[in-house]
Amino acid sequence: MSSTGFIYSPRFPEHDTGPHHPECAERAGAICHGLRTRGLLARLRVIEPKPADEAQIRRVHASKYIEEFRYACGHDAGFVDSPECPVVRASYEVAMLAAGAVVDAVDAVMDRTLHNAFCSVRPPGHHAERAHAMGFCYFNNVAIGAEHLRMRHDLERVAILDWDVHHGNGTQHHFENDPNVLYISIHQDPRTLFPGTGWSHEVGVGEGVGATLNVPMMPASGDREYRQAFETRILPAISAFRPEFLLLSAGFDAHREDPLGHIMLSTECFGWLTVRVRELAEAVCGGRMVSVLEGGYYLPALADSVYIHIEKLMDSEVD
Repeated sequence: MSSTGFIYSPRFPEHDTGPHHPECAERAGAICHGLRTRGLLARLRVIEPKPADEAQIRRVHASKYIEEFRYACGHDAGFVDSPECPVVRASYEVAMLAAGAVVDAVDAVMDRTLHNAFCSVRPPGHHAERAHAMGFCYFNNVAIGAEHLRMRHDLERVAILDWDVHHGNGTQHHFENDPNVLYISIHQDPRTLFPGTGWSHEVGVGEGVGATLNVPMMPASGDREYRQAFETRILPAISAFRPEFLLLSAGFDAHREDPLGHIMLSTECFGWLTVRVRELAEAVCGGRMVSVLEGGYYLPALADSVYIHIEKLMDSEVD
């Protein structure tokens, strides 16, 4: 059995966003079905996560916001902060499980129970700001994982790479003053896509200047452009930072068939990106890497992309 973990809760589909919402409950099932039918799920270390505790959430989110989110779910408010972030009674508990999945994954990698892991979570997290939900996101799962690595495991340097087609505004804003967390996002040009942040001149604030790298890509960019950006800008920046742990916000909505973006990546390119990032993690931080699902909204492409991503994370696939 592989030492790559698959962190998943059967409760993730209980966050019911309603008909026609892109971030639908069927995303979770499509991923599991794709892995199972191709025999990969049986080769993974499947772990059902525990919920994060509120102390872990409060490292990233304001107490008032946490309570407002919980209240909205418990009182059938319908959404929190904006209609793009719908809620049902289970949504708060499911979001706690999604954050807990990342915490459990980084713990397992740190104690070498796992070599690396993919967290197949929903709701996603990278748009969630300190005090409000945004862009289908409620708790910032990756940011919570990064803070846990620093607080629980005393790591000094953590890198976060975000290749979702949308800029991870929430993650950037949480860490933009911090020189010890490198945040890199490659995403569609903010003039053309939500949330309108992630310009190349956004490089950090105060002591954090230089620890944020945004790589906006023009619509219709494809495999060749992404490979060039990784080889010339992204991988060298991570290598120079020398992180002790690498977290990946793995959105698959830069796929050419995805309806929410206009980037033209092939399924195979996600495999190439994974291999290059995994090789770099092996070189700079002993392979300590956790990947966390963000976007990806055309179910067949999502299932195929996650399959190749996990296949390339597995120890047996090391080239």
